[in-house]
Amino acid sequence: MTAHTVVSREEWLTVRKALLAKEKEFNRLRDQLSAERRALPWVKLDKDYVFEGATGPVTLADLFDGRSQLVIYHLMFHPDWQAACKSCSYWVDSLPAELEHLHQRDVTVAAISRAPLGKIEAYKKRQGWTLPWVSSYGNSFNHDFGVSFTKAEVAAGTVEYNYATGGYKNEELPGISVFFKDSDGAIYHTYSTYARGLDMLNATYHYLDITPKGRDEDALKFSMEWVRIRDEYPKRAG
Repeated sequence: MTAHTVVSREEWLTVRKALLAKEKEFNRLRDQLSAERRALPWVKLDKDYVFEGATGPVTLADLFDGRSQLVIYHLMFHPDWQAACKSCSYWVDSLPAELEHLHQRDVTVAAISRAPLGKIEAYKKRQGWTLPWVSSYGNSFNHDFGVSFTKAEVAAGTVEYNYATGGYKNEELPGISVFFKDSDGAIYHTYSTYARGLDMLNATYHYLDITPKGRDEDALKFSMEWVRIRDEYPKRAG
């Protein structure tokens, strides 16, 4: 590890208080950005999406589970894959162990993937996850919300992801979308975020950000090269 400056407690407090002023300003700016996010206009959905769930067909309205706000994690799991994306798994692992706190604030969280339900259920059992997770296999939900792409789009370099067209090489990419269901049953798309926009929703990364080494990814081929599916990390001796 690179040598760090070592100072007295008094000198440390002076520098720490200066950083605290920046942290407070960052928090104020984040609050302002969050308010602007909530003030975005909404889009009323004109499709009736039906997914496959463990107990049978599930509509998007059903996924709200009696609440008015729904957060969907677009979990990368291509129909041909045998396991979900390791990075998406890392994000889902970072969700609260219990979702009751979100439920108390009128928010339901669920995951949607293109993989067939059998693969989803097997992987969900392997991971020990409890959040609702349904299959969009056979409908256009993933494509409509900018996280799944055709082979032709990938080959042509016309993948539209994170509100721009680029030469992405994957048919599946991560994202989060938010919906609101009105008292009349109408459903509105209120927000979606992709790529680094997901960063703020990964608690593990935020814990790493306050440690001396931080994320410690600079020497890697790509930032999340170190990430593994939880049960594939090497076991520590003893």
